[in-house]
Amino acid sequence: MSSTIWSVDDHLEDILSAIRPLDPIELQLPDAQGCVLVEDVTVPVALPPFDNSSMDGYAVRTADVSGASEEFPAVLAVIGDVAAGGGGLPTVGPGQAVRIMTGAPLPPGAEAVVPVEWTDGGTGGGAATTMRPAGEAPEGASGEVRVHRPAEAGAHVRRRGSDVQAGDLALEEGTVLGPPQIGLLAAIGRGTVRVRPRPRVVVLSTGSELIQPGEKLGEGQIYDSNSFALSAAARDAGALSYRVGAVTDDAETLRATIEDQLIRADLLVTTGGVSVGAYDVVKEALSSVGDEDVPGSGIDFRKLAMQPGKPQGFGSIGPEHTPLLALPGNPVSSYVSFELFVRPAIRALMGLKDVHRPKARAVLKADKALSSPSGRRQFLRGTYDPESGTVSPVGGSGSHLIAALAHADCLIVVPEADTSVEPDAEVEVVLIG
Repeated sequence: MSSTIWSVDDHLEDILSAIRPLDPIELQLPDAQGCVLVEDVTVPVALPPFDNSSMDGYAVRTADVSGASEEFPAVLAVIGDVAAGGGGLPTVGPGQAVRIMTGAPLPPGAEAVVPVEWTDGGTGGGAATTMRPAGEAPEGASGEVRVHRPAEAGAHVRRRGSDVQAGDLALEEGTVLGPPQIGLLAAIGRGTVRVRPRPRVVVLSTGSELIQPGEKLGEGQIYDSNSFALSAAARDAGALSYRVGAVTDDAETLRATIEDQLIRADLLVTTGGVSVGAYDVVKEALSSVGDEDVPGSGIDFRKLAMQPGKPQGFGSIGPEHTPLLALPGNPVSSYVSFELFVRPAIRALMGLKDVHRPKARAVLKADKALSSPSGRRQFLRGTYDPESGTVSPVGGSGSHLIAALAHADCLIVVPEADTSVEPDAEVEVVLIG
């Protein structure tokens, strides 16, 4: 264990300097969700690829409906039917119209689409509210339609290329692929895309006192909440997370478990067993994981000038130099440590440029001054109101108060030099909600 007291910033810098973004791979679109693009994607074909109708109605020439009104409707001969995906388009001549469905290509000669609500729907009655099914159209959709309103050129027509033009930049390198981006890639015909994969993060908690939720608590036992919280946090950060059940405080068991997990881990996170009483067990286990002949392997256990989360461990293990972060076991300590150190590491593995949570300045709303230990950067749970620009503390400073954490959406940062923060003072907050 290192005897030096590390600052929060130096510890984070040490972690990020050791993290390398994962190598790019080609993935099918469904598998690429949440991944980061490693290439600019250009549009091969215009969207939409042809002029098409944005309404169910009739494709017409504007001159034929220019004077149309309720009293004096334009009467047009219906010469055919055009559905989305249909081919063999009829040409619309003077005095003619074509029944057209939303998304169907605009037939030659037509200049606009009149919605069915502006017509009698070809029934000879009053204004229609919906199109009749094609099978009910007389003689293959022939007959007459009465149009009650004029239409300008291009009315209710989606022009070719009005969304994107061929050659346009669709998505930039570095874009995180969410549902709209996946939809755009599919729309321009891309079945696969080159991305950095989502990091695989293995989370395991240590402690002989831990049992799984759903089991009956025995004397001196507590439920293992950390592995659930941190696995969820890893997923929230963009990773694929694997939760390993609690491991007893036994060096050999811990070492064997970690070695088993190395095959599916881009990053390992342990929680618990880094306080003073457990150093020997965890240090013994982690110092001999993987290939002992690999230079640079091993975990450095440190004390950080922060509260909560003073004890931390970081290093790499195994033949692939898999990074490992050892977090404290107290629930709030582990979660705060995750936000400050593990989340940025996950984002760095993804190849994201900005790995940090957003920050804001806020006015402290509290009944009394907040106290903080000298020489340590304190992170308190809080609720942030962006409209008023204020933040209120939630719960106390105890590292076991997980209920308060569940109601917090930010961390209030008290700098190392400050031992007290008065109400109405301006503070920095890290937004985690």
